[in-house]
Amino acid sequence: MCVLAASVLWGTTGTAATFAPAVGPLAIGAVAMGLGGLLQAVTAARPIARDRAALRARRGLVLLGAVAVAVYPLAFYTSMRLAGVAVGTVVSIGSAPPAAALVERLVDRRRLTGRWAAGAGLGLLGVVLLCAAEAARAHPGAGSGSGAATVLGVGLGLVAGVTYAVYSWAAHRLISGGTASRAAMGAVFGLGGLLLLPVLVVTGAPLLASWSHAAVGAYMALVPMFAGYVLFGWGLARVTATTATTLSLLEPAVAAVLAVVVVGERLPALGWAGVALVVGCLAVLTAPARPVRRPARAVRPSRGASPLPSVRPVNGDVGPAPVASGREPPE
Repeated sequence: MCVLAASVLWGTTGTAATFAPAVGPLAIGAVAMGLGGLLQAVTAARPIARDRAALRARRGLVLLGAVAVAVYPLAFYTSMRLAGVAVGTVVSIGSAPPAAALVERLVDRRRLTGRWAAGAGLGLLGVVLLCAAEAARAHPGAGSGSGAATVLGVGLGLVAGVTYAVYSWAAHRLISGGTASRAAMGAVFGLGGLLLLPVLVVTGAPLLASWSHAAVGAYMALVPMFAGYVLFGWGLARVTATTATTLSLLEPAVAAVLAVVVVGERLPALGWAGVALVVGCLAVLTAPARPVRRPARAVRPSRGASPLPSVRPVNGDVGPAPVASGREPPE
């Protein structure tokens, strides 16, 4: 539920970015993930200090996650600007589950279950339908009227999906290794935020040009990125990175619906079919598993053996100890 709630918040980012059209995608990504990551580090200062020895011992993993955190928003928001809100979102998030599965298979030797394959298959098919529906129509001002821009946007979406999978895996690896969830997320996202600060300094001037632009930047940093990733960290403490990234397929569905309702984009029937398949994917992955009921087998006594006595034996015979009841049973 934490991962799904985070996905809903993330699904609002593309629509929010449309309210600041004069702000470039690099600035949007830098302010969203940069300030959001630094806020995570500040609020997790005590857990980070408490687990500093463990974080220092696994500094390579922390650095890998931080670099992925820094690259992800730059690729993600540029992808949405070039290919459109829905296409950029579905490609970025839709490519993350197979990337995460590949990382866990190669590095952790984790087996992929049939249930995950079925859920991921439904979700990826839904993502393909959404992408096809969006690509089939023009997006005035979104850059999708140019084939080259759309191709570049899809390529950057794939980069975003891979980096999303990498930092999810790195954070999950830290958490499963004994680091507190807040400490792991605060360290990875705080360092990633520091790496994004130079980009924000160079590109962020339009954010201060008007109150509306500043409000968009504040919303992106505080709600989807800060609150969303706090929820995501809690979820990563309980599910694998593959499951978390697959559950995040809810994000493109939310983004597509908001693009229709708020931005005014039109989603054809093929796109709504894609949304339905994404919801079906989530139903498969989140439904409680049925316990396997196996018939009880009667224990057959060996030949010549007598049944165990139900009372304490007498005359010095050896038998099972009685169940403790606070007093000795009568002889």
